[in-house]
Amino acid sequence: MTTGNAAETEGGRAVAPAHEAYRPHPPSYAGTPPPPPASPPPAPPTEAERELSAAVAGGSAEAVLDVLARTRLYVLVPRLHADIPDWTPPLPTFRDEATRRICVPVLTPGMLPPWHPEWVFREVGLGELARIWPYDARRLAVNHGTPYTALVAAGHRRLRGWHQADERSGGPRQGVLVTDGGGPLHGPLAHGLALGAHLAVSNGLVWNRLGAVYQDYAADRARLRRPWGIPHRAEFRDRLGSLMKNQLVGRVQEAVLRTRHTLAARLGRTPGREEWSQAVDRALAARDGHDRAEAQRALNRFVRYEERFRADGVLAPDDRVDTLAAFDLGRAVNVVRLALGARYTEPQEAGQDVLRLGALAREAYRSWDAFSLGYLLARLVHGDDEDGTPGEERMYREALAQHRVLTEDPTSPYRNIPWS
Repeated sequence: MTTGNAAETEGGRAVAPAHEAYRPHPPSYAGTPPPPPASPPPAPPTEAERELSAAVAGGSAEAVLDVLARTRLYVLVPRLHADIPDWTPPLPTFRDEATRRICVPVLTPGMLPPWHPEWVFREVGLGELARIWPYDARRLAVNHGTPYTALVAAGHRRLRGWHQADERSGGPRQGVLVTDGGGPLHGPLAHGLALGAHLAVSNGLVWNRLGAVYQDYAADRARLRRPWGIPHRAEFRDRLGSLMKNQLVGRVQEAVLRTRHTLAARLGRTPGREEWSQAVDRALAARDGHDRAEAQRALNRFVRYEERFRADGVLAPDDRVDTLAAFDLGRAVNVVRLALGARYTEPQEAGQDVLRLGALAREAYRSWDAFSLGYLLARLVHGDDEDGTPGEERMYREALAQHRVLTEDPTSPYRNIPWS
């Protein structure tokens, strides 16, 4: 990997321009503070910057485009503009002093600056950039003025190459573990953030960041509105409180597992299926018929999935899952990160929320494996597909793959952060 070398891709070769700090030039208006500068993180950034550096060092314009096509790219937007309904701000531009060319500045995931209340980021893919490219811009300035820079020539014919690279890539990768080398890697905050790693892996997003975005400003706000029904800060605090109390994971499902846990403590062993079923019938005898039917359906699913976990080698023969709390706690971490991206909270408060979630998780589970299996089981039991359908099988395989990434990848937080 090269550091400190910028590259301009021009007809298949790499040319190094002079460094200049990345300073976007958004429209000015009274009372708006300047955006924070983007600077390299103190530790190595994400895989996106490492791949970009390798492509630049190789001197191939096509290789650079291929990296950019599968990387999330971000442009700076004043929050005042981002909040205007049904309007997309134009791409920012600046004049590069070294080349005298008009450039569009973008940042890769590891180069985003710290959170700022009045400046947000919009994600743009390479294909979208080609479609909305400003007529007077001649260069795409990626991470301009940093050690992970690429200046990519634009123009009518070259934009066709951007479209082709976008089609080849299939977009940003999902189902992968993305770590920010400049984010928390050890300690209580990293532990708390790692609770949300299942969703981060699913979406191919950084797991260990409380920063400017989760995905991007518009997407973060949209995800809070649906499925969470969170349109503002007050609702965020209310919904987060419910998640911290495990009120959304399913009271009937939790009651079924709690009944088995209580019975096991009395018997000194894990009860058999029939013993468990009878205990659930007794425990829920006063409930209505719907709850009792839901309890038996949940019990059947618990038994079936735990048997599959054992067959797939992720649950020991004499082990079991006693609570689904991981699902609420893991989702809560992501709700906090979404709220931070949506500007419904601020970094210090978000950090305290994540620390509290970490403490709650340690009370409920004894290890990362147990936490991950609790999350996995809850996701499957709450799946929308009926038993035995292709959709259910696909969900199982995806969830199992996330569990294995987090428990087996040597760079995973579940392998590098002590549980307690």
